[in-house]
Amino acid sequence: MLAVARAARATEQRAATELLMAAVEWASMHEPVDSGDAAAWWLGGEMVPLAGDGAPLIAEYAVAELAAAVGMSTDAGRRLIGQGLELAHRLPRLWAQTVAGRLPAWRARRVAEHTMGLSAEAAAFVDTHLAAVAGTVSVAQLDRLLTEARRRFHGEATGLDEHHTPDRRHVRVEADQVSFDGTVRIDAEVDLGDALDLERALALTAGQLKELGSSESLDARRATALGELARNQLVLDFSQTGQEPAGAPGRARARRPVTLYLHLSEEALSQAAGQVGRCGNTRTPVDPARIRAWCGHPDAQVTVKPVLDLAGHVATEAYEVPDRLAEQVELRDATCVFPWCTRPARGCDKDHVIAYGRDGTTCSCNLAPVCRHHHRLKTHTPWRYLMPEPGVYVWTSPHGYVFLRDHTGTVDVTPAGLIPIPGCRAAGGP
Repeated sequence: MLAVARAARATEQRAATELLMAAVEWASMHEPVDSGDAAAWWLGGEMVPLAGDGAPLIAEYAVAELAAAVGMSTDAGRRLIGQGLELAHRLPRLWAQTVAGRLPAWRARRVAEHTMGLSAEAAAFVDTHLAAVAGTVSVAQLDRLLTEARRRFHGEATGLDEHHTPDRRHVRVEADQVSFDGTVRIDAEVDLGDALDLERALALTAGQLKELGSSESLDARRATALGELARNQLVLDFSQTGQEPAGAPGRARARRPVTLYLHLSEEALSQAAGQVGRCGNTRTPVDPARIRAWCGHPDAQVTVKPVLDLAGHVATEAYEVPDRLAEQVELRDATCVFPWCTRPARGCDKDHVIAYGRDGTTCSCNLAPVCRHHHRLKTHTPWRYLMPEPGVYVWTSPHGYVFLRDHTGTVDVTPAGLIPIPGCRAAGGP
């Protein structure tokens, strides 16, 4: 069995390498007509190429088709292609080892992810120094080498010297990752003085909570104290300056908005079923007891939404989508309905599956939440889709691959033996 396991592991690693190689070859076959058609990341309001300076670009539509064909989200496809291009064109020594099977693809991709922001010279420096040890280098060793590369090649360009380092201060609230207990992680790096002040405030408030009768652990009381600080200190003190910023909120205790949707199926009325809540922001399950605690909090401002039949038919003669119809579509589909996409429906465009000017209506059976990126693909490339019934979508890629998307997720339903035809469009498409 050990021999079987070793063979399976080797097959898995080789398959990962072949997938990476295929992604690079696919990219070379789909160069954009101009830079405006190139796939990129949006970072800080700017378009950032998928790989570092000097790596070729790939047409935006081609990324989505490769990702869908191998069962990935479009964002995951961007990462795969970007890392492949980074290796093939900016880290040639590591790429040669990867192709030869001496360096696992996952290790090579990890290095590539960290070199994309480096100049071509700095990337070559990393490539040279990692070539002999890439298969065994640790994360800490990689970080040290990357730091040296930045110092050597970026110090003058970024104003860095031996006495100055980039400002790494940040506070990130990972509200898109909610646990079943209704908690989220917070990551921060702050000035030492601010950290000591925060530590004193947390210790003081946690102690006060205990004196008021809290039986929670110290860690739990400190976590509660952080929320209390946030609700009771909402603005800076401008009393000494004699001026108050326009529109600044008062120091009144902030309310905690909670909006409740009760999703009740016909089966739930006739059968005993376990109770489970779901956080609408992230679609993650949440303990009902935690929801009751949120609603029962003295600062909670609870909004109970009116009954909305997700299977009902809402229609309007106008092109604009009314709020009630938009909310029905968002609750019905939950996410963008493009294959494998998981972007929340609340931030998506409400797309007319059949164009409004081509006999399409603004109603429940002709609207779908599609994120802006995939909306553009549907509008400007041969990607097409149909909605056989509300909430069920059949997508056809430019090369004829077919995907079924409904509330359970995405299924590749491309017929076995299909010979993809470039430019193939779904039946009924324009």
